[in-house]
Amino acid sequence: MKFEEQNQNHHHSKQICRTFQVDTIDHHHTISSLLAMEASEYCDKDDDDGLYIPPLNFSMVDNGIFRSGFPDSPNFSFLQTLALRSIICLCPEPYPEHNMDFLKSNGIRLFQFGIESYKEPFVNIPDDIIREALKVVLDDRNHPLLIHCKRGKHRTGCLVGCLRKLQRWCLTSVFDEYQRFAAAKARISDQRFMELFDISDLKHLPMSFSCSKR
Repeated sequence: MKFEEQNQNHHHSKQICRTFQVDTIDHHHTISSLLAMEASEYCDKDDDDGLYIPPLNFSMVDNGIFRSGFPDSPNFSFLQTLALRSIICLCPEPYPEHNMDFLKSNGIRLFQFGIESYKEPFVNIPDDIIREALKVVLDDRNHPLLIHCKRGKHRTGCLVGCLRKLQRWCLTSVFDEYQRFAAAKARISDQRFMELFDISDLKHLPMSFSCSKR
């Protein structure tokens, strides 16, 4: 078993990106979109292994891409049905030990892009961090992939919203999706960030999932 940690200090911010590579079990098989959707719709379904409980705010973003709040032990059986290769965590705190044990035992790579949790009016979504996280999302070698922050609302919503801009969604649709997850806690500052986010230097990156047709 090999476990490596790489730290990168970003020049324009104090955020830290950590990539965790775990060489254990090969999970390069994929799960069908239909199966993933069925698992999320029947999250309390009983089977021989017990309950399948998705994380808070779990949803499918696109083929091979999912989003949620911070997963915990009760969610691990459900996450195994997704055959994940990678997880993107947008929280800066050290990843919990029991979560790391789950990743190691399932051969899942962790990409950690630490973005502090703020409350308005002191919200600062770092452009460079979102840009680096998007490159991980767009690389289908990392799929199936789960994006999460604490509640799956603001930081996750901003990353998914910027992805939607790359997928040529209109801003109204981008904001509608963001507000569906953020609900009463939707932030004008998040929506302004997504509106102003420049995707021009990311357009050259390949997108092979379902909503990327140009």
